[in-house]
Amino acid sequence: MFQKLKQLSVNLTVYGVGDVAIQLASVLLLPVYTLVLSPSEYGVIGVLLALELVVRVVSRWGVDAAFMRFYTECADSRSRQLLASTLALFLAGVSGALLGAGIAASPWLSPALLGRTGYVIPTQLVFLNALLGCFSFLPFHVLRLEGQARAFVALTFSVNLSTLLTKFLLVVVVRWGVLGVFLADTIVAIGLILALLPRFAVLLRPVFSRDLLGECLRFGLPRLPHGIAHQITSSTDRYFLSLFRPSWEVGVYQIGATLAMGMKLFLSAFETAWAPFYFKEMHERDARQTFRIVTTYGVAALALLCSGLAAVAFDLVRLMTATQYVGASRVVPWLGLAVAIQGLYLLTSIGLNITKRTAYYPLATGAAAVTSVVLNLLLIPRFGILGAAWASVAAYCVLAAVAFGFSQRFYRIDYEWGRILRVIAAACLAWLAGRSVLPPTTAPVVGLLVRGMSVVAVFLGALAFMRFFHERELRQIRRLWPVARLTKS
Repeated sequence: MFQKLKQLSVNLTVYGVGDVAIQLASVLLLPVYTLVLSPSEYGVIGVLLALELVVRVVSRWGVDAAFMRFYTECADSRSRQLLASTLALFLAGVSGALLGAGIAASPWLSPALLGRTGYVIPTQLVFLNALLGCFSFLPFHVLRLEGQARAFVALTFSVNLSTLLTKFLLVVVVRWGVLGVFLADTIVAIGLILALLPRFAVLLRPVFSRDLLGECLRFGLPRLPHGIAHQITSSTDRYFLSLFRPSWEVGVYQIGATLAMGMKLFLSAFETAWAPFYFKEMHERDARQTFRIVTTYGVAALALLCSGLAAVAFDLVRLMTATQYVGASRVVPWLGLAVAIQGLYLLTSIGLNITKRTAYYPLATGAAAVTSVVLNLLLIPRFGILGAAWASVAAYCVLAAVAFGFSQRFYRIDYEWGRILRVIAAACLAWLAGRSVLPPTTAPVVGLLVRGMSVVAVFLGALAFMRFFHERELRQIRRLWPVARLTKS
């Protein structure tokens, strides 16, 4: 079992390295962006990014998840080509027509969403980028499913680096503002499609199966309302902030959300490695035991990251942004907590995918979306950006709880609740220690280093004191996960 966990951790590390490097560079450029873009422009970007998330979900019809699920059951290359070709032709026809209508509707949709004119072209680019992204997931998923982590990372690293450099050119050098942000995504997406043509050629043939499409849609369509509800949960805060608060406040909140994305570096890498892992592992005799231990250590990693982010939030905002954005430090800890709870949802809802009970996903995400909308309506007029952050935390709590209940009903896993509670207690102690070790007036760089090291030390010390670690696990960790062996894998 520990060999399997080692492979998961190696894949997680490999998947995460590229994103960490690029996102670190992106964060380091944040001071430059905050000097070039006003808080109001950041507010517009936040609303358009929220729209893009929803459009991306709708444009894929859930067949991206179906492709991954059914690809593992294909017996040979011909059946895999039939699967990929059927889904690609479906997306080209249906999503192409739908997104074309969205581009045509942008002249009235843009001012309706943003409350101002002048952003029609960026809105149209949102729809175009979603259409382009409909096809790139096919070769990306194949790389993940076939365990080609290094090729996957090389490709995603190239895409992210190209996006970063193009945005710097268009936003900072050319000064195209909001337009430059979304035009950069379009340019890189077109380049990606051209670069992936050889991989597309291997996957696609002039074949189509209505029966296979129907089977994929039965699996994937329940994920469409699930995906829409999930994006409503994650992005409705920006929309309601734009309704009730001035645009500069939306921009401050967007900066806080951007910095909280540091938590998503781990979460994104884990999600990329996690789905192929549990789809391959689910037929093994000890699968539930493996999932239980992965969940325990996954929660530990999320708790450490969350407590560390909360402890250094004020220093991080002061260091990375201009003075008009310092208010973002109030929401960073809460948004980091929301990301951690989302990670808990990913860990504990896998039973629905394993048992093909995906129809229950929309019930969980729908409940979370309703919670998000209601709480944003109630809290934002009174508490502003803090109300939006609190609504996000509450919505993800509902999502995790409801999805966990359904997953346990169909695929029960006996989680290590005692150890998980010890992890949460250790994270709270670490956050308190990091927050109180230095006064708030400390230089940001010093605060980041000292608070960060304090959080790690207290967290690990508290876990050791509470006897979280099992001796057998410690022996396996020492034997399986030395740094030198990670670099060889």
